[in-house]
Amino acid sequence: MRRTSFSHWPCSIARTVDLLGDAWTPLVLREAFYGVRRFDAFQRELGISRNTLADRLRRLVEAGLLDTRRYEDEPPRHEYVLTEKGRDFFPVLAALTRWGDRWLAGEEGAPVVLRHDRCGHDTEAEVVCAACREPLRADDTAMRMGPGFPDRLRERPEVRRRFGVD
Repeated sequence: MRRTSFSHWPCSIARTVDLLGDAWTPLVLREAFYGVRRFDAFQRELGISRNTLADRLRRLVEAGLLDTRRYEDEPPRHEYVLTEKGRDFFPVLAALTRWGDRWLAGEEGAPVVLRHDRCGHDTEAEVVCAACREPLRADDTAMRMGPGFPDRLRERPEVRRRFGVD
């Protein structure tokens, strides 16, 4: 089945979902953050088919979230390591974890707890304003057209209404 590509939409959420929006890709990244690096270990931990895993790893390498490093010459074998771009995905996983812990965890509580090594405390993700450090909440945050918003859409009346442009 052919899937719709969102890679060229003028929306960072759509573009991100296009790359990472299937169920396996964030789980592969989660395992990479847990320290998994080798194909067989990813497969064992996730119970994922070899062809699906190979596809997800290839896509993550092509997108620059993972890089490959040879660890054996005969036969040639590679491990997968997070790049700077890949490590920058951690706050997204932490935010998904916080939401899942709040809304989907059972009575037994969170299955995994984040510990901040610098201060030694258990913690959870919190999205804050980069300027004032206050938590970002939907009720007190507005969306505006950014510099990358396509000119062809800026003048459409429904778009102008959505973004509160007079």
